[in-house]
Amino acid sequence: MSKIAVIGAGKWGSALYYAFSFNNNCLITSRSKRDLVNFVDLESALKCDYLVFALSSQGIHTWLKKHFKNLGQKILIASKGIETSTCKFLDEIFLEFVNQDQVCVLSGPSFAAEVIEKLPCALVISGFNHKICQEFANFFPSFIKTYLSDDVRGAEICGAYKNVLAIASGISDGLNLGNNARASLISRGLVEMHRFGNFFGAKEETFLGLSGAGDLFLTASSQLSRNYRVGLALAKNRKLEDILKDLGEVAEGVKTAYAIEKIALKNQIYTPIVREVVQILKGKDAKEAVQELLQAKK
Repeated sequence: MSKIAVIGAGKWGSALYYAFSFNNNCLITSRSKRDLVNFVDLESALKCDYLVFALSSQGIHTWLKKHFKNLGQKILIASKGIETSTCKFLDEIFLEFVNQDQVCVLSGPSFAAEVIEKLPCALVISGFNHKICQEFANFFPSFIKTYLSDDVRGAEICGAYKNVLAIASGISDGLNLGNNARASLISRGLVEMHRFGNFFGAKEETFLGLSGAGDLFLTASSQLSRNYRVGLALAKNRKLEDILKDLGEVAEGVKTAYAIEKIALKNQIYTPIVREVVQILKGKDAKEAVQELLQAKK
């Protein structure tokens, strides 16, 4: 049995630990002690051959600088986001510490609560090294179907961007704009996400598949999505700091929205939905933002 360690014991990390434990010797660790079987200290976890990272995207770089030791471990990045301070994608951050052949990325529609219930889903493992991608794929239980891809950048962009679009969708539903509006927003969001990814050479099929459309449709249409719930609350004119405090979890789309806007402005990529989400996060009236989008040229 392969020895795997999940780094991060939040909802998603705990769900992955549960899934990997079906057929493997899986450990888990986090900053604070959790009442989980096979919970270990960080030093023990880092000695495992395979590491699965489910940490908040904004804290990964600091965590790696402080704690990580490259022992040749094979790494699956299960976090989703873009570092706001540097506008770096997560694989770029990891490549400061390890070789690219050690790294792959997990993406696709997957609520932690449903993984815990053993409900079926399909995910994508994208990496620079096909062999390692296949090794991680083999660790998943039978109720999770895995596909392999070499489009790391596309997977990263989809995983980050869909959280911002989920905030937008929550705002739309919070304003009671209807099903037509939500469908229009999600489909135009997919176009916008693809336009952003195209700048970085991501593959079109990634955006039409599980990593893109699949995860977007899921995250932008359910209250199981914390980013969607942030949008619902923003539509009621609640203060962002109060929303996040009540949420009690990290909503990656908030910080990622700022990162995407910075990248888009720098490279002149047209991202009107992200632009309006950022403005709402800064305090703009949501109804005014809707009118701006309706009047946009394209």
